[in-house]
Amino acid sequence: MTLIGDLAHTAYSPCGIPYVFGREVASFDDLFLQKSEFYTEEIGLDLRLSTFVERIDMASRTVEMGGGERLPFDRLILCTGWQYVLPEIPGIELEGIHFVKDIDRAREIDRALDGVDSVVVWKARPVGLELATGLAHRGKQVTVIDEEPWLLAEFADPDVMQMGQESLEKLGVRFLLSTRLRELKGRDGRLVSAITAPGEIACQMAFMAADQKPDTRLARQIGVRLGSAGGIVVDDAMRTNVADVFAAGAVVETPQAIAEVPVRLMPGTYAYTQGRVAGANAAGDERHYRAVHVPWAMEVGTTQVGGVLITETLARALGRPYIIGEAKGISCARYHPKVEPMRVKMLADPATREVIGIQFAGGDGVKERADFMAFAMRKHATIDELATMENVYSPPIGALNEPIAVAARNAVAAAAGK
Repeated sequence: MTLIGDLAHTAYSPCGIPYVFGREVASFDDLFLQKSEFYTEEIGLDLRLSTFVERIDMASRTVEMGGGERLPFDRLILCTGWQYVLPEIPGIELEGIHFVKDIDRAREIDRALDGVDSVVVWKARPVGLELATGLAHRGKQVTVIDEEPWLLAEFADPDVMQMGQESLEKLGVRFLLSTRLRELKGRDGRLVSAITAPGEIACQMAFMAADQKPDTRLARQIGVRLGSAGGIVVDDAMRTNVADVFAAGAVVETPQAIAEVPVRLMPGTYAYTQGRVAGANAAGDERHYRAVHVPWAMEVGTTQVGGVLITETLARALGRPYIIGEAKGISCARYHPKVEPMRVKMLADPATREVIGIQFAGGDGVKERADFMAFAMRKHATIDELATMENVYSPPIGALNEPIAVAARNAVAAAAGK
């Protein structure tokens, strides 16, 4: 098996880059799962890094790389991921403006950060808020600019995200929401400020959490069918319409189970599983992959937020009826010193009473609750079932009344008009 990649490294976590910037993770070396030698010597892969694929020839079943070398294949898996969409903002080419993805480039940025006082982050998306949190921990003056009126607008409702915004503001992060970034201003080719309607913000560095698009250059060469969101269309075995060509990860159209539309949100939650299915099937197995519910969670400042799509905002946009059950619970026993708030917002279908979305904000345990609810929703769990769920009660780790169950009971009451 041959693995070809255009970057210099493989098997590292780009999601960890903001945490190295913030010194919560000590070194970029800690982000690597394994060294390249593990894959070449122990697994036996023919690993071709820093290698650009020029074209794929389906007639001869070869992959042509830069320099003219050709590699034959029986089956092909496209895991080409995504690319940033370059925003049309004047000054975007200035030195000091960064798009975080490649670890070698991140090392250079990290060294440059030592000489920076003020930073702008464009877009309050997951990577933008992770960067804002990390840079605030590093003592930088951080301003987040976004045209959306609240944080993580694609993932969460404004009432849920209020706690996260307040947490970041306590760390000194400034927010300019419902605000367009008009221009990035430079001097001698270097960034010096960001221009918005409220005024000019002095900054020496800007991080762009820009839109991402599937990298389908090679797929289009060989006639692979693309979907409405621009990604590769695959069946539940990760097969494309071209014989013996599979695809997985951020490059594919992944349907959301509730909304029944393609999603490109936090592909790390499903890309690995898709890759395992594609790899197994390319080797002759017959595995299948389902539509996703997209459980997600992250830390915003010192607050954990997360959930499982869909949100109330999205339900309204889709014209989908819903009932809501909310709870303002706690993460463990009220008298324990580790106790933290745990807010829950649950959406359910009024006809079937099945949960169609849930959001969390508070202390420890958001990730585990999001994982649990994604599985429960896959099994079509109803508010009636969750209202009587069993839960762990242990003073340091679990409250007597599980907030999920409380939210479900309130949803049952709302459904009864109480």
